[in-house]
Amino acid sequence: MLNAMLVADLMTLKSARVPTIRMTETVEMAATLLNRERIGAVVVKDACGSEGDTVVGIFSERDLVRAIADRGIASLRAPVAELMSRNMISCAMQDTVDHVRALMDEHHVRHLPVLQDHQLVGVLSIRDVLAHDVRLAARAAAALGSVAGGMQAPAPSLPS
Repeated sequence: MLNAMLVADLMTLKSARVPTIRMTETVEMAATLLNRERIGAVVVKDACGSEGDTVVGIFSERDLVRAIADRGIASLRAPVAELMSRNMISCAMQDTVDHVRALMDEHHVRHLPVLQDHQLVGVLSIRDVLAHDVRLAARAAAALGSVAGGMQAPAPSLPS
């Protein structure tokens, strides 16, 4: 696809700030961060094994709900490392949005960390992908409207 939108293009529309949490922090701290930042998932980094900058998982609202359902309120005191999703699916800046959509669908995830040279550069959410789709649909509708407007038949003339 020649004009495929890339992850890098979508990333220009987002804030450069990416909230993260250390794997040793509590689930309660992660829930507070999710709420304060109004996000659905937070990237989890290691504690210090590699200077604290290695992405080791993702903790989402879904993980929080599952933890409370399985373990009760005591799960809030557990470290994020115990409950985060370790089998993290990610994408790269050169991936297409279509590829990201397919990954989210295939793996049933709503958030994908974006990695470049093994470094975290952002997170794409299903909301970002849907917003892109809405923009494309609006442009297509506007283009069709222009074409249709140019093809209107002349108004019939009335007899005098």
